[in-house]
Amino acid sequence: MKLTAGCTDCLISRVEYESRLCIDDSLRVSEIVDACRDLLARIAADPVPAPVIASRVHRLAYQMIGDDDPYRALKKSNNADAAAVCRAVRGDLTTFSDLALASVIGNTLDYGSMAHTVTDNFVEFFHREFAAGLTVDDTAAIERLASRVVYLADNCGEIVFDALFADHLKKSGSHVTFAVRGAPILNDATMEDAVALGLDRRVDLLTPTTDGIAELGLNRDLAPPALTDALDRATLVIAKGMANYESLSDDRNLPPVAYLMSVKCSPIGTDIGIPVGSRVALLRE
Repeated sequence: MKLTAGCTDCLISRVEYESRLCIDDSLRVSEIVDACRDLLARIAADPVPAPVIASRVHRLAYQMIGDDDPYRALKKSNNADAAAVCRAVRGDLTTFSDLALASVIGNTLDYGSMAHTVTDNFVEFFHREFAAGLTVDDTAAIERLASRVVYLADNCGEIVFDALFADHLKKSGSHVTFAVRGAPILNDATMEDAVALGLDRRVDLLTPTTDGIAELGLNRDLAPPALTDALDRATLVIAKGMANYESLSDDRNLPPVAYLMSVKCSPIGTDIGIPVGSRVALLRE
């Protein structure tokens, strides 16, 4: 999926958000925002998926901020909040569909998007969303394909639910490759987050999506050989979140892809054909 006109304001708003997390100087924040806006104007029409462009902008912002992980504290808070919910609800998550829905609800823990607000009471929110169920539910068809899975993770917080989902896949006989970001970017999960949850012991292969480059979604040109090989052998890709959707939605050289996400913005909703706020487990073969 290419960058749309509706993406640019949201991207710049995230730059401002992450700058203010680290810098208490409005003039300096404005300088960073302006530099990132200038870069975006130069590269917005490049014929690459939207996350490739967004990643370049965020890397410039981080360089100017002087912090390679502005969301560090928020990510720790996300994981703690999600772990508390998991302790309360994990006994109710018994089926493939339950765990897919839980991971989609976890995908709402996403900061800095203009059209999306993070809840203050995640336990209450989780129960309400779980009762409502999935808006698009292809989980029965997805489950049938899950013999060899590449699981592309997204945010911290939700990775706690992703780990439970990976456990279920393993217990059901799936071979699971679990991929996280190769370096901090936004509030996305990294190898550090995955290892802290023991995912290196819970799946068949834990791998970064890049070798140390801060990159949103999956840029297959930057994928390490182990992940490329896993994709070649997979029967199913589970792609969490909007950046992974943007990365893969135009790629026809993939196994079947299950997109699991909360739809938080109108460009994604329009591309799929569903309203913002939808909870999606969408299979594309």
